[in-house]
Amino acid sequence: MQDTTLPPPTLDAADRLSTLLTEVARGDRGAFEAIYRATSSKLFGICLRVLPDRSDAEDVLQEVFATIWHKAGQFDPQRASATAWLAMVARNKAIDRLRSQPARGAMASIELVDEIPDHAPTPQRTTEAADDRQRLERCLQQLEPKRRTLIHAAFFEGSTYEELAHRSASPLGSVKSWIRRGLLQLRGCLES
Repeated sequence: MQDTTLPPPTLDAADRLSTLLTEVARGDRGAFEAIYRATSSKLFGICLRVLPDRSDAEDVLQEVFATIWHKAGQFDPQRASATAWLAMVARNKAIDRLRSQPARGAMASIELVDEIPDHAPTPQRTTEAADDRQRLERCLQQLEPKRRTLIHAAFFEGSTYEELAHRSASPLGSVKSWIRRGLLQLRGCLES
């Protein structure tokens, strides 16, 4: 006798996760394993984004799955998708771990403050940098427009010589020559 029943409709991933969570709430270990295989890498990524230490993220991922096993019955598909619920569990566990750790440097003695390097620019360096920028802008303005545009695109926008040749519909050698001459003129202006 031939089976005439139709196969069950395929569930999309969200419906499948929702169904699996319902089964986990009933204690189905196979459903729990299926959730782990389907979501562990994504949930680990969430943990890594919150926690700077990989081993902490791995520990939190274990806590996440323990929570999923024990609290799957709290999942309500009317309030959130299974993916959102799982992501929220991972994010909250990672944030809890982050908050439970002492702040970096909070335990250091106040006497060590002179030994901590300050990489922020000094007021003098900030002023010098502003002066340098103004001088560079003045010198750039002295270049002919084509050279100025090419130099700006090459050095401030990261365009390659080939891209510039294509954009300006000019031979590559000409573009290189124009930029080289412009740079020489720019150096002369900056050194004077």
